[in-house]
Amino acid sequence: MPGTFNAFVKFSEVQKTYDGETLVVKNLNMDIARGEFLTMLGPSGSGKTTTLMMLAGFEVPTQGWILLEGRSIENMPPHKRDIGMVFQNYALFPHMTVEENLAFPLKVRKLGKSEAEARIKRALDMVRLGAYAKRRPGQLSGGQQQRVALARALVFDPKLVLMDEPLGALDKQLREQMQLEIKHIHEDLGVTVIYVTHDQSEALTMSDRIAVFNDGVIQQLAAPAELYERPQNAFVAQFIGENNQLNGKVVAMNGATCKVEIPGVGDVQALPINVEGVGRPTVLSLRPERVKLNPLPGSLPNVLSALVTELIYLGDHVRIRASVAGHDDFVVKLSNSEGVAQVEPGALITIGWKTEDCRALDVP
Repeated sequence: MPGTFNAFVKFSEVQKTYDGETLVVKNLNMDIARGEFLTMLGPSGSGKTTTLMMLAGFEVPTQGWILLEGRSIENMPPHKRDIGMVFQNYALFPHMTVEENLAFPLKVRKLGKSEAEARIKRALDMVRLGAYAKRRPGQLSGGQQQRVALARALVFDPKLVLMDEPLGALDKQLREQMQLEIKHIHEDLGVTVIYVTHDQSEALTMSDRIAVFNDGVIQQLAAPAELYERPQNAFVAQFIGENNQLNGKVVAMNGATCKVEIPGVGDVQALPINVEGVGRPTVLSLRPERVKLNPLPGSLPNVLSALVTELIYLGDHVRIRASVAGHDDFVVKLSNSEGVAQVEPGALITIGWKTEDCRALDVP
């Protein structure tokens, strides 16, 4: 998608520092398409929220340009940007009813009474809260308050909706329910959404694309499946989904594959995704569900011994934690249909995987 459209939102060479020395956002370049659901994902302090606040107008870039529909907005006040905002703490007016909260952004924009009433009804029906218009926020549950906050952000038909950790205060079941609701509302309206979270499963569930931030830099920007299946560096591999890592050294390059020596274990075959060359250290990345238990002799190119340390039953699958090549936190994930009758803590087993499931990445 990048480079194939005229960007609806564009960050160009954007930097941000608060003290004049430390850059919180470093040389950010990012294009976002009209109607896209883009999530900025990363740990605390990675620069994702600062990037969102610069787009909203609550922070000013130290350097660079932010364009909305091709127009520079760095010096435009927040209320002139036509952007809806949803925050984690809801930010509702407690003394106002639900419909009065929704009416507020419409009054600021001087909409007529009948038009405002129609928009409020439509927005409340969208979040299934039509019967709660006369209640105050304190009379609603956390999930209902977040729905009101979402409706208020959408009621004036903004060009763009920004969401900053909007589901962080909700319990797991309600959070997962709200993820799907927000995703479906986005699909129905076609509005552009930029979403900030540190929850990788939330990002994978909701997004068209995800920008993975770390230390003020986008590490990779891609669709969810691309990030999970083809991470470009060790940080992304570790941050998106569960991942096993083994340290080694590249000892040979064989075109589309490479041979990596793991100390005390031997050589394994991997895909050279981001390696510096023969003789250089690398980190092997391997998803737990791609590891096979006790493979038949000769059936897989990579086979290692493992000492089982823990077995965890999780209903639809079983997690085996094992010690492999000096790593005590190696995980194998098996469905119950694969059978683990012979596996128990203390057992010595063999594990194996395909070359294409093992990625040789840079050392973080």
